[in-house]
Amino acid sequence: MISYIKGVLVHRGENGIIVETGGIGYQIFVSAGMLSTLPELHQEVKVFTYMSVKEDGISLFGFSSKEEQEMFLKLLTVGGVGPKGALGFLSQLTPQELIIAILSADVKTLSKVPGVGRKTAQRVILELKDKCSTEDAMGISMEKAAEPGIAGGETFEAMDAMTALGYSRSEAAKAVRQVAAEGMTTEEILKAALKKMLTF
Repeated sequence: MISYIKGVLVHRGENGIIVETGGIGYQIFVSAGMLSTLPELHQEVKVFTYMSVKEDGISLFGFSSKEEQEMFLKLLTVGGVGPKGALGFLSQLTPQELIIAILSADVKTLSKVPGVGRKTAQRVILELKDKCSTEDAMGISMEKAAEPGIAGGETFEAMDAMTALGYSRSEAAKAVRQVAAEGMTTEEILKAALKKMLTF
């Protein structure tokens, strides 16, 4: 499997790009989100990839980060969700937003993805809820949370306090992720997160 491709961006289309490396141009399908983050043509790019092999051909799907690639692979484990369907989810939602929707059983948000009905959204929630964690939704690894100076342990304490106040774990994760910063105390994060909840 090709894990990533590093080369020069030579073409940008509506649904994909072409990256040239070693004299070969690789056509890669990418999400709308990734298209918006790409540099100008003829600049070097690094694209994380997934290679789909089917009877009718081989396709490459590209991602801007390892997190996006991992979320894509998780979506592929859901019955009825193929590579293009998984890319559709990532065109509408970031990996963190997808995890929050899955953990909070937010069928409405998942159903907004083109071509995804209520049943597919429910299947995604059912099959992936045990494969996703609140830490993934926060975008903070447990190792990073333990580092001095990083608002990691404090963020989890603030989330615990919010769930004690009646908010769901997913709501707490979303609010805390948007306000937490280095050097903030648990109380400061909690106050800022509660204020943020009023604007949702």
